[in-house]
Amino acid sequence: MADALKARWLDEPEDKDYTAAHSYLSLLVPAAELDSLIARLREAPAGRWRAKDILRAARLPLLSAKESQEVAEKLAKVRAKEALSPILLVVLRADVIAQIADGYHRTCAAFLASEDSLVPGRIVFL
Repeated sequence: MADALKARWLDEPEDKDYTAAHSYLSLLVPAAELDSLIARLREAPAGRWRAKDILRAARLPLLSAKESQEVAEKLAKVRAKEALSPILLVVLRADVIAQIADGYHRTCAAFLASEDSLVPGRIVFL
């Protein structure tokens, strides 16, 4: 039944997503580079990647709706055919794990709907 679900997506990430990305990335990126990085994310071209590939590139486990209330909420939105915000990705160096700056739970919900879900987002390589 879950394979019949299809996530819907907004055309653009929401401002709150960039704020969340800023907060997370402040743990990984020097403060002097952070605002510039967020500006680059805002200007990055849109792309689409399979949910399963995003999780593999980020080396993050799939969270279930039972494990995460936020994944449960996003999956409920998918079932209600509400649009999710595109994710924000940053690859800090080519030999380093991709960072889901914002959108981990949305990616998990999209995967649970179908592991081949195409997840829109923006990506920056440093």
